[in-house]
Amino acid sequence: MQFLNHSIGRFRLISILEALSYIYLLFCSIYLKRMLGDEEAIRIPGMIHGILFCIYCFCLYQAMETAKWSVKRAGLIFLTSLIPIVPFFIEGWLKREQERVQNSKKEA
Repeated sequence: MQFLNHSIGRFRLISILEALSYIYLLFCSIYLKRMLGDEEAIRIPGMIHGILFCIYCFCLYQAMETAKWSVKRAGLIFLTSLIPIVPFFIEGWLKREQERVQNSKKEA
């Protein structure tokens, strides 16, 4: 749990959780509502996803400030949240960014 001590580490965690909630919302909940007629199937997962997305935006801002990312880079990272599987692909890059920032602070 050491990565939770760093803003990019927290962002990495919430990014994965938000992506998983989005995938669940798109596939499972919509299937349950549209195919099986369960009107309540989207209410709770949608609320959870909404909360996670708000936390995602807050954590992205914190990570942007810590890593000194440009608005353009942060905007591109934000766009990855709109396609459900992309956060899994940028996880490796975010881990390297976290290590880069941590190493630069150790050298300073």
